Amino acid sequence: MTVALITDQHLDGRKGSIAFWEYFQKFYDEVFFPTLEKHNIKTVIDLGDTFDNRKGIDFNVWNRVRQHYFKRLEDMGVFVHMILGNHCVYYKNTNEINSPELLLKDFSNIEIYAHPEVVMIDGAKILMLPWINSSNYEDTLRHLNDTSAEIAMGHLELQGFEVTPGNTQEHGMDPTIFKKFKQVFSGHYHHKSSRGNITYLGNPYQMFWNDYKDERGFHLYEPKTNKLKRVKNPYEIFQKIYYNDSTGSHLSFDTSQCANSFVKIIVEDKKDYTEFEKFVDSVFATQPHDVKIIETLVNDAFVEDDDNVEIKDTLTLLNEYIDEVEIAVDKAKLKNVMKTLYIESCEVV
Repeated sequence: MTVALITDQHLDGRKGSIAFWEYFQKFYDEVFFPTLEKHNIKTVIDLGDTFDNRKGIDFNVWNRVRQHYFKRLEDMGVFVHMILGNHCVYYKNTNEINSPELLLKDFSNIEIYAHPEVVMIDGAKILMLPWINSSNYEDTLRHLNDTSAEIAMGHLELQGFEVTPGNTQEHGMDPTIFKKFKQVFSGHYHHKSSRGNITYLGNPYQMFWNDYKDERGFHLYEPKTNKLKRVKNPYEIFQKIYYNDSTGSHLSFDTSQCANSFVKIIVEDKKDYTEFEKFVDSVFATQPHDVKIIETLVNDAFVEDDDNVEIKDTLTLLNEYIDEVEIAVDKAKLKNVMKTLYIESCEVV
């Protein structure tokens, strides 16, 4: 029997942004659900942070999530084992008030784990561990000590694992507490990593710039054989372009990748302003969600070797100012006017 493991979906993430939801939905429509159908998978284990906002959810966002994710799972006859993550609980010191139990009570195909519990899946005992806090810490330790389960799944904050590439968590629980288990799978950290018997699965898609080029997806798992296989999400929402007049490195970049993406153009060398603006126009023509231009043209004499200097150019600063100021005009049109004026001023120089 093969089950699907998925974690840290943050279905209402990025404040319910339509741009991000469409990106999330592309993963579900073109990767997740087709994989479940192809392999006839009828069990999904969700390792926490199904939702993002601990305090509430936008009704429009909830309607999208309900129709395009939860209803589809129900219609497919898929049963979901859902572990609470820290983003699912209202208070930091207890799991008693949580969004899954409040929002998903009408779905009979979803079992929510607000307390540690052992379940049997494909003949394997699995200890489900929801978010550990001050009110359930002692009870969790008791379950860890008493259980005969060889597999544990949870939303754990453990020391010594990478949260993002190169950024290691320095606080949290001691991972040796879980040494008795043959296998431990966890959500919470969005970057996939493994050490010993513990694997952080990583979340399904990019959500922030520090996710750039960090591979994402979900997993297929056979509890009886302990075989784990990653299903990659091929879609990215963040794109970086390094613009360099001297090397022409930007010329090999396929700007069609910028469509429906958030883009950073990092300028390493810019001598021909006209050509630069033509390139920027070609990026905008693909209709990205946002474009930021980062100038790195800094005199090396004033920069230490290990400094990472990013200076925003005039156009980016103008756009950010327009976004922040409260004015009764069409900001998109104003940005286009400012962009035109900026290009004209560059041509005068």
